[in-house]
Amino acid sequence: MDTIQDKITRLDRDRMPVHVAMIMDGNGRWAKRQGFMRSDGHAEGVSTVHRVTKLSSDLGIKYLTLYAFSTENWNRPAEEVATLMYLIGWAIERELPELLRNNVRINLIGDIERIPEDARKRLFDARDATAHCTGLQLNMCLSYSSRWEIADSARKLARLVKEGKISPDDITEEMFADHLATAGIPDPDLLIRTGGEERISNYLLWQIAYSELYFTPVLWPDFSDEHYVDAILDFQNRERRFGKTSEQVQNEN
Repeated sequence: MDTIQDKITRLDRDRMPVHVAMIMDGNGRWAKRQGFMRSDGHAEGVSTVHRVTKLSSDLGIKYLTLYAFSTENWNRPAEEVATLMYLIGWAIERELPELLRNNVRINLIGDIERIPEDARKRLFDARDATAHCTGLQLNMCLSYSSRWEIADSARKLARLVKEGKISPDDITEEMFADHLATAGIPDPDLLIRTGGEERISNYLLWQIAYSELYFTPVLWPDFSDEHYVDAILDFQNRERRFGKTSEQVQNEN
């Protein structure tokens, strides 16, 4: 049986995903199975974030985008939301020294002003402290939903039309994308969702038009380096056609 190192050796470094997005699902169910509180599952999930960030950096992946807290998550019980906000602030502060050592840059995506002040300050401090880093860009989606993002882009363009700076006929797909929260970030090559659910849950709907989707039953706290490498190996075995035929893709290569 292959070891994790064997699998890493099998990776084609010329066909690595540039951008990996993840839906980190299963913390609550993991805790329930262990007989723990849901907050324990979220705390354990922080360790997985640490692992996937380090491995992404080690493998030379340029962008890692994590769905850390959705707009819909505000509807969860107040105690759980408070715990999540505390963990997000605590974790980013705890991880900052290693992020700096690994040359990882923090980027925040979402309605960040809605985050409680203490957690928001820690997030902004980490973002500012890593602004000079040139390695992996870790995009944290917080108080984020894709419909919010798309509506926000539409509002920005509508204001430009109202101000007479552009006409409706000027609006292209590229212009719309330039007004999304992910402006300047390439679309994900690979989207991984843990926890066994096979849906997108209002995440990067515009950006994943041609992403490869990978669903695993493994709960987020149990998602190991080996599981991550398995997902990348699966990605590398797929043919990405972007609307073209197999023959066209093969001729291009």
